Amino acid sequence: MLTGKRIVLGVTGGIAAYKAAELARLLVKAHADVQVVMTRAATGFITPLTFHALTSHVVVVDAADDQAAMAHIALARGRDAILVAPATADFLARLAGGHADDVLTQICLARDCPLWVAPAMNRLMWQHPSTRRNMTILQGDGVHVLGPADGSQACGEIGPGRLLEPEEIVAGLLAYWQPGALAGRRVLVTAGPTLEKIDPVRALTNLSSGRMGYAVAQAAAEAGAQVVLISGPVCLAPPTGMVAVVAVESADEMFAAVQAHLAAIEVFISVAAVADFRPQHIAGEKIKKAHAPSVIELVPTVDILAHVAALPDAPFCVGFAAETSQLVAHGHAKRQAKRLPLLVVNQAQTALGGLDNELLLLDDQGEHRIARTDKLSAARQLMTHVARLLAKKA
Repeated sequence: MLTGKRIVLGVTGGIAAYKAAELARLLVKAHADVQVVMTRAATGFITPLTFHALTSHVVVVDAADDQAAMAHIALARGRDAILVAPATADFLARLAGGHADDVLTQICLARDCPLWVAPAMNRLMWQHPSTRRNMTILQGDGVHVLGPADGSQACGEIGPGRLLEPEEIVAGLLAYWQPGALAGRRVLVTAGPTLEKIDPVRALTNLSSGRMGYAVAQAAAEAGAQVVLISGPVCLAPPTGMVAVVAVESADEMFAAVQAHLAAIEVFISVAAVADFRPQHIAGEKIKKAHAPSVIELVPTVDILAHVAALPDAPFCVGFAAETSQLVAHGHAKRQAKRLPLLVVNQAQTALGGLDNELLLLDDQGEHRIARTDKLSAARQLMTHVARLLAKKA
């Protein structure tokens, strides 16, 4: 899969450095030529000998090493990619500042090939304003970012900052080198539920896990698209590949985020389970049980998909409908009412919160079924169908 690709794998000094050994193994297994470069701090977590055995190349550790003379030039030339995994907060800060105080940062500055970083750090370090600023600078400089994931951390805390699994990192590289049917397309995806507050501690929401929308975003990125994912509150790691995630909470916030990105997209895929109603009034204090109203007045939210589809210069719109009965009849009626080129219907009872899905695609040519499978596999088949419709439209 990566035959002939010459990759520099940079390893920095974080506890997640142990995962870099499996990453190196997978890259070699995919027939890539892997040269490992380690920071001095990384050698405290895993030895260079491990990577030497896995890659058959002597590991470069520091510019002062004899074998590393002019390494920042030699290793930065003729390479297909530089991948730094894990990339610590300190390394990202030095990279964003243009520092060249070790061989790895020197290689990154002297490169003439794409650079990927896979961040790994404590959740508060990842969320710190300085780290966020550094990531904005790096992405503005064209650095590709893979992750981080959300979950349990070595420090015992839970949150964003985990290094992506090695398989996910390899998948991100593969997506870049295998531009597919949506290569160059700009795609906007919505995912997950929305949360409509009643008071500071209560809210109306639904059973959507966001998995289908996240799978669609990843499948679109794998197919070569530039993807923005607008996500309601979910407990999922960011999709792998070239996906920018925008977190929102309510239907109004999701609508505003969609409007902010419309001018730059060609395809809009509305997978999110957006609330149809929200409380007319949000209490400023927790409503006490003894004084709770017997009725909560609701008002409709904006139908985001219908609004976008009705625009004079509307993007190619793909809708999702979760139905509990009469999937075909309700699907056709919804597609015609919203004038959508493609509507995807799924069974609400099994789709919401589930790990797999069965899809019914409705378009001008009729009905097309995607048999029950895991959501990412289903999303990949869906992207193939979307690409065909876009080609016909063109």
